[in-house]
Formats: sequence, C-alpha cells, structure tokens
Amino acid sequence: MTTHVSIIGLGLIGGSLALALKRSQGVTITGFDRTYKSADEAYRRGIIDAVAPSARAAAKDADFVILAVPVSAAAALLQEAASWELKDTVIVTDTGSTKLPIMEAADGLLASGTTFIGGHPMAGSHKSGISAAIGHLFENAYYILTPPPGCAEEDLKRLQDLLAVTMGKLAVLDAGEHDKMTAVVSHFPHIIASSLVNLLADQEDSRPFIRRLAAGGFRDLTRIASADPVMWRDITLQNRTELAAQLDRWADEMAQVGRMLAHSDPQEVEAYFTEAKRYRDELPAVSENAAQGALYMQFDLHIDVPDHPGVISEITHILASHEISLTNIRIVETRTDVYGILVISFRSARERNQAYDALGSETDYSMQIL
Repeated sequence: MTTHVSIIGLGLIGGSLALALKRSQGVTITGFDRTYKSADEAYRRGIIDAVAPSARAAAKDADFVILAVPVSAAAALLQEAASWELKDTVIVTDTGSTKLPIMEAADGLLASGTTFIGGHPMAGSHKSGISAAIGHLFENAYYILTPPPGCAEEDLKRLQDLLAVTMGKLAVLDAGEHDKMTAVVSHFPHIIASSLVNLLADQEDSRPFIRRLAAGGFRDLTRIASADPVMWRDITLQNRTELAAQLDRWADEMAQVGRMLAHSDPQEVEAYFTEAKRYRDELPAVSENAAQGALYMQFDLHIDVPDHPGVISEITHILASHEISLTNIRIVETRTDVYGILVISFRSARERNQAYDALGSETDYSMQIL
C-alpha cells in the first residue's frame, strides 16, 4: 500500500524530512515550495517524487501533509487549509519551533474534522536550503509532537509510525509546556548570546583590542548569535510571552549577582559558581546514541597540533581517507614553536567519534571532546 506524503516548504527541514521518509518502502512524496528553484532542485535530486503547483494541490490526495515552513507561514496555511479539499483520514502536521500559535491557528482546521498534530523536530544545521538537506539530520534529535485535546490515539500512533524512520527521539508534550521549555533552553539563550555580542560591540570604539580577545572562548560562547536574524525575529515575537517571563527571572538572577558582588563574600561567590558547575556537569552529555537537546549544536573535536606547515592538510587528509565529512575548521591559538588548538566541527556525535578514532590511530596528537 502506498502512503502519499505532501511536504510544503522544501528547505533544510522539509528536504531532510523527505529524504528520511523515503527510506520507508511505499512512501511517495509530493513537494511544493513558493520558490520554484527549490522545488525543481528537490525533484531533480530525487528528494521528492512530484512537484505540486500549489500548497492546496499538494495536500489534496495526501495521507499526511507536513508544513515545513516558518511558524507565521504555517499559521496562515492552516487557516487556509480549513477550506481545502482533503482526505477524511489525512493527518496534517508542522515543524515549527513554537507550538501555541500553531495550535491556535489550527482551530478552524480541527473544527472542520481534519486531524492536526503539531510537530517540532529539534534539529538544524549551519547551512540552510534544499541544497543542505540530509537524510540523517533528525537522528538522535528530539522530535516533539503536540496533539490537541481529544486527539485520537490511533492518529497519533499513525504519525509516530510515519516519523519513526527519521530515527528521531519522538516525544509528546502539551503545546504550552513545549513553549515554556524551549524558551528556557533555546530561545532565551539566543537573546543572551546576542546581548553579549552587542555589549562587546558597544565597547569596541573605546577598547579596540577587545575584538582580538573575543576570538577564543567568547566567540564559542556566543556562536548561536550568528543564527538567521529573520528566523529569530519571528521566534522571539511568537514566543514573546514566555520570553518576557524568562527575562524577569534573568533580571532577578542578575540582581542576586549584584547583591553578591556588593557583599564581597568569597565563600558566597565560590558557592554560586560551585552550584552552577555542579548542575551543569550533571546535564546529559550528547553521545552517539543520546538525544540532542533543543539548541542546534555542532560537534567539536579539539586537537593540540604543532604550528608547522602542512599540519591542517595532514588532519583533513586522514579524515578524507576515512570518508568523514567536517562542517567547520578553525585555529583557536597558534604561535611559533607552541602547540595550537585546532577545532574541527562535525554534523553528529557519530562522525566526531569516528574522527577521534581515525586521528588517534594515525597521529599522536592530544585530543579532547568538550
């Protein structure tokens, strides 16, 4: 029996979902994207089996409709979809990172008798667009589903069965709880990272050397501030209520730090950092088989290398010979006659661990997974 899946939005997430779902026998995928170039590339690469002329046409005969577009666009499509001609048994879902606005936008569709279940695959990449689509993007990443009240268990099970092939960690949450938790662990950290970068930028005129000092740990700490500003504008506005609440909590925390500095009690200061270290060290580590959290992360391998000509080509040659792909490479520090730190980033813990083993067997460089 053939399962017809329609994916509306053929960027990184939509394209990667298509590649993952096609691993299941009997699945055919129709795609639509408002940019015809993306749809054409997806078809030419075999990511989708057919191109639809519109979102409405893509959804007409589908067993599953996946809205892989930004939340604002998904909300508009859900309101339109209430008037679309759809199969009685169709399941509509989305991939947005905030869920309450989506669930509210789906009210009309649900009232018409169509099944809608919110979705949020917590995976990403340093690249975007259909050209960056990869079939294993969702492996070991949490894939959250937010069914509405009264959703039939068999419908939720059907969607879970479809998505199982992505090898994501499927979990079911209330939409409101999802937005509260992602505000804490994903959305608010982007605001903090951006504020730290802006704080540095504001002081550069009076302290020009500060940019050089930011090239190491500060740059890594604020990496997420390099994310797409348009996407994060939308996420911030869509989840503004929860973010405002987190900002109040953050202000209270900073007020506590201010009081601690005023007291100048060494034991109090040490206890503050000790408690933070204890809790941070107890957070789940991301290993090859452990689920990734809400923040997209690169998987870094730190290598102590001597500063001599050819060392980078030596490393990359070894990785290439083992068919291990990297996503980024940078030198944190390099001085004559002193070992520097070469940081190589990978798409998954599995690839990072493969690199660790390959380089460990062919070099004597010290390596760390942080």
